[in-house]
Amino acid sequence: MTLFPLARGGGLAALLALAASLGAPNAGAQPAYPDKPLRIMVGASPGGGTDILARVLADKFSPELKQPVTVENRPGASNTIAGELTARAPADGATLLLATNTAQAVAPHILKLKYDPLKDLQPIGLVAVMPNVLVVSVNSPYKSVKDLVAAMAAKPGGFKYASSGIGSTQHVGGEAFNLATGMKSIHVPYKGSSQAHIDIISGEVEMMFDSTSSAMGQIRAGKFRALAVSAPQRSPELPDVPTLAEQGIKGADVSTWYGLYVTAGTPRPAVERLSAELTRTLNLTDVQSRIKALGGEPGTLTGEPFAAMNKQEFDHYGQLVRDARIKAE
Repeated sequence: MTLFPLARGGGLAALLALAASLGAPNAGAQPAYPDKPLRIMVGASPGGGTDILARVLADKFSPELKQPVTVENRPGASNTIAGELTARAPADGATLLLATNTAQAVAPHILKLKYDPLKDLQPIGLVAVMPNVLVVSVNSPYKSVKDLVAAMAAKPGGFKYASSGIGSTQHVGGEAFNLATGMKSIHVPYKGSSQAHIDIISGEVEMMFDSTSSAMGQIRAGKFRALAVSAPQRSPELPDVPTLAEQGIKGADVSTWYGLYVTAGTPRPAVERLSAELTRTLNLTDVQSRIKALGGEPGTLTGEPFAAMNKQEFDHYGQLVRDARIKAE
């Protein structure tokens, strides 16, 4: 007895049609992206600039992608713990990474990583660029870069600067400042900017070259005094704070940029969907206002142009690390 008895006159055609109707809808069908909750990995502690921007993206992505989007903080190792977890995640577009140039361009020249940031992560787009700002406690006696350098000259090796970790832009900024001034201050790494802030405010550590996205809250709260912006132009959010160059310190400009990545090998439709969603989000008025309030500018690069920028930054910071002889401590 056959399962599908053939009817006389065209029974084979009827059988084939029936088989097609039963099997075709599922044959090779792929679920629409995303078909599961997403997470954005952050290599810094809650409260810092990376965390703030990641939560902005999560809030805007979730309604449009129709999936929960959570932020997962994995601080340490110059933001590279989060990078490695993303690089090793399934390439299904469910694990995103909000990275900075710390992990993508600086740390690979200092730390021995178990992944390649340029090969194991797929660039989605540039989220924002923030200048770094030289800050001290509001109770510090130093009112200008000139005051600070004079005090450092009077006490060689007696000053400390904080960073969010070895190989961070804060670390590189401090060493670039040492190079430009001929001074020597001691690096004190933390697991994130928010932890470093505690010791800056207390005066345990004299200074920090923090990103405006992390430092702006403390500046506005009257806990930090901003001495200089380490960028070619003054920040619109800190119009009264001169640049390092305006105060005679050349070649020490370091900014922090934030980019969105996904695991390499993620299917092209998912990458394109994320790129389109990032572009949409960064064009929202309230998101642009939020980024500018942090002292930065929204990103405009996606895909290959952003990947090219990342590679250029990788090469630039590699040279700076060699010039400053920065090593893992």
